[in-house]
Amino acid sequence: MSVIEHNFEVDPVQAEHEAKRTKAKRKRLFGGFAAAIALIGGTYCAYDALVGSHHVVTDNAYVGADVAQVTPLIGGPVQQVLVQDAQQVRRGDVLVRLDDTDARIAVARAEADLAVTIRKVRGLVANDSGLSAQISARHADEMKAEAGLVAARSDVEKARVDLARREGLANSGAVSGEELTSMRNAFNTATANLWSAEAARAQAAATRDAAIGSREANRVLIADTSVDNNPEVLAARAALDQARVDLERTVLRAPVDGVVSRRQVQVGQRVQPGAMLMVVVPIQAAYVDANFKEVQLAKVRPGQPVELTSDLYGEDVVYHGTVTGFSGGTGAAFAIVPAQNATGNWIKVVQRLPVRIKLDPRELAQHPLRVGLSMDIDVQVAG
Repeated sequence: MSVIEHNFEVDPVQAEHEAKRTKAKRKRLFGGFAAAIALIGGTYCAYDALVGSHHVVTDNAYVGADVAQVTPLIGGPVQQVLVQDAQQVRRGDVLVRLDDTDARIAVARAEADLAVTIRKVRGLVANDSGLSAQISARHADEMKAEAGLVAARSDVEKARVDLARREGLANSGAVSGEELTSMRNAFNTATANLWSAEAARAQAAATRDAAIGSREANRVLIADTSVDNNPEVLAARAALDQARVDLERTVLRAPVDGVVSRRQVQVGQRVQPGAMLMVVVPIQAAYVDANFKEVQLAKVRPGQPVELTSDLYGEDVVYHGTVTGFSGGTGAAFAIVPAQNATGNWIKVVQRLPVRIKLDPRELAQHPLRVGLSMDIDVQVAG
């Protein structure tokens, strides 16, 4: 064996020693790794037991508010628009004015109709006395006709007796033919007068009945009422009130305190009832809807405190709120095209349920939020 070959020959003792050292080092590394895993697991369990189990967090949360739509209740051309987008307004501030010409004319017409109706009802009340007097006069006419009928009957009876007497003497020649003819004419005249008297009495009775009917019809219109509470007057006054309300509705005011958004109205535009002109967002009454996974909600209850941070202000501004309740369904259930799970190809998907959170009004006043902003939510579920 040469000298070179001897230098590269491995010593068996040294190789065995190196193998033992490598094995021991490997054991130490695996032991350290296992200890680290155990430490991490223990730390996580301790954190979950002491901290994590007392908090439920999500960043799937957004600011919301009960937005108030501004819509006209009557139609008409727009005369003035007094606000712009992003303008702060107070409840009752004038936002839009419509041309009120037609509404003012309607009020004037309704006032005139009310005045005419009041005079008409007063005339009905006055007519009651006049119609009662007419009934009395028609009764007197009826009594006069009755008296005329009695006289006519007496005349007929007298004419009949006179005619019968003359006819009895005519055969003896004691009564001339001319006198007999005169008696017959007198009888016929008396009979005709009787018929006329009977007709006059019937007419007088009918006239009296007509007067009674007119008075009763007039009294129906004013029965148990005064001029002020007569149905016709009340209807006319209601029409006037409606005309005045329509006149007031030509001025559109802010329904709540808030910020004007989505303004869609311009001067000269003719608007229709119910058309949305703009919205007023009550930012001072904003809330947050946090969309938690269903597996996170086992311990969440109404009344629990919540800490919130906004992407707008960062983590330096912390809001404090309270859980007020849960939505009636998940987002998928209320989707325009809800998922249909009753199919053969079904995969379970964890759903999210909106949780309503009320914010502190004082904190909102200091750091206003806007609808749609993202929030980070931490619900404290301990206790």
